[in-house]
Amino acid sequence: MHDDLIARAKAWLTEDPDTDTRAELAELIDAKDVAELAERFSGTLQFGTAGLRGELGAGPMRMNRTVVIRAAAGLAAYLKKNGHTDGVVVIGYDARHKSAAFAEDTAAVMTGAGLRAAVLPRPLPTPVLAFAIRHLGAIAGVEVTASHNPPRDNGYKVYLGDGSQIVPPADAEIAAEIDAVASLTTVPRPTTGWETLDDAVLDAYLARTDAVLAPGSPRTARTVYTAMHGVGKETLLAAFARAGFPRPVLVAEQADPDPDFPTVAFPNPEEPGAMDLAFAKARETDPDLIIANDPDADRLAVAVKDAGDWRMLRGDEVGALLATHLVARGARGTFAESIVSSSLLGRIAEKANLPYEETLTGFKWIARVEGLRYGYEEALGYCVDPDGVRDKDGITAALLMTELASTLKAENRTLLDLLDDIAVEHGLHATDQLSVRVEDLSVIAAAMRRLREQPPTRLAGLPITRSEDLTQGTDTLPPTDGLRYTLDGARVVVRPSGTEPKLKCYLEVVVPVAAHADLPAARAKATDLLATIKRDLSTAAGI
Repeated sequence: MHDDLIARAKAWLTEDPDTDTRAELAELIDAKDVAELAERFSGTLQFGTAGLRGELGAGPMRMNRTVVIRAAAGLAAYLKKNGHTDGVVVIGYDARHKSAAFAEDTAAVMTGAGLRAAVLPRPLPTPVLAFAIRHLGAIAGVEVTASHNPPRDNGYKVYLGDGSQIVPPADAEIAAEIDAVASLTTVPRPTTGWETLDDAVLDAYLARTDAVLAPGSPRTARTVYTAMHGVGKETLLAAFARAGFPRPVLVAEQADPDPDFPTVAFPNPEEPGAMDLAFAKARETDPDLIIANDPDADRLAVAVKDAGDWRMLRGDEVGALLATHLVARGARGTFAESIVSSSLLGRIAEKANLPYEETLTGFKWIARVEGLRYGYEEALGYCVDPDGVRDKDGITAALLMTELASTLKAENRTLLDLLDDIAVEHGLHATDQLSVRVEDLSVIAAAMRRLREQPPTRLAGLPITRSEDLTQGTDTLPPTDGLRYTLDGARVVVRPSGTEPKLKCYLEVVVPVAAHADLPAARAKATDLLATIKRDLSTAAGI
């Protein structure tokens, strides 16, 4: 067994084109570190609906140049098999460790396969890549990013020519082509032949960002902005300058790209502590709102002053605010969200006589909704310009949010005032999440199995009126690994994360509100209900 493992590691070593990972693997082989080698050679990183994502390092279970070259070769084979023999594949990348190398490897493989490749000029936000696919009429796009994952990770996200991320069965078909790559020696990789784009694509993206705002709308709201050590700063500042907003005050320590993300444990605005420096800057400068992007700038976080200090708005609160703003501006078209997001969007759409759709989790599904005008997901993802970017976009969402704050400011009101109005009109929709990060993935499988075998009948004393196992699919949703419970005045969805080793439980309670005076009592009731549901669900799942 050990001999076989060492032999496989040595075979991998002979193909590895990267001096860093070669040295790392050679050291493990010399040390006969069987435990570490077994972990890295226990399988291969699975190419799924988020493409690839994993820890950087040597071996087939890590993100590295060998894995990326194979993935690119599989994608090229898939494109050619599906008749895309002539066309450009556009490639973007963030500022993480190895991102530029992975982008160049992808361009080389596409060129070697007889396809045309075009690489964005430098690390840029993921929405710029999603825009470029449609703008350039590309047959596919690749973004090298691990979004808001820990610093040691990187990833590989694939889009097809419609500008949205891959969904089944394309992911499985690409995975099969990757598996069919026998050896790197069979993959031609010329050293030249692809195009490095200039700033024309970025300029075209920025020109479109103006279109999300209403002509002549107020542009007075002052902001504090953090790029979370990612690639958002230059593009966001350019978009804000074009729109005529006051220049955002930057959180200097997090403004420039840094693949080590030194000031945060996780570079995700939702994680505890990630926004602390932004809050400190806001206490110093007293802006109207705080805006934050994640490292690849496809997500937006918003924080507001509440009872004298700053707090993050939940993704569902931002989702409802943007929807209300678009309705007020006369937007037409379908409003869509994923099943784990607040049901409030459906109420807003219904009241405005707009079509509404619910999809599986992820923008790969939301972006495919026919006639989409606005889509959002509670994990801070908002699509406000689907004709330009068929994906979440933290830059255009930030513009729209700052326009809304400016409009309210002109009326001497705030985002919190509007949230109160929305609660009185549609009922208080309060959401929370029970999220468990695990070292051992079997913990997640065990929790899901336990809930399926012994489903709860009540949560927080509320009877479960409907229990759905989403692996069967529904009338409107394809199958997915998830459970949905409908209660009287509440809803719970449980699912394993598609991008991180986490079990996620999404909770929502709806409390009717007769008048503004009833809001404090309604909030207290909702907080209590959510806490009790969370406790009961945790017990039922054994986590």
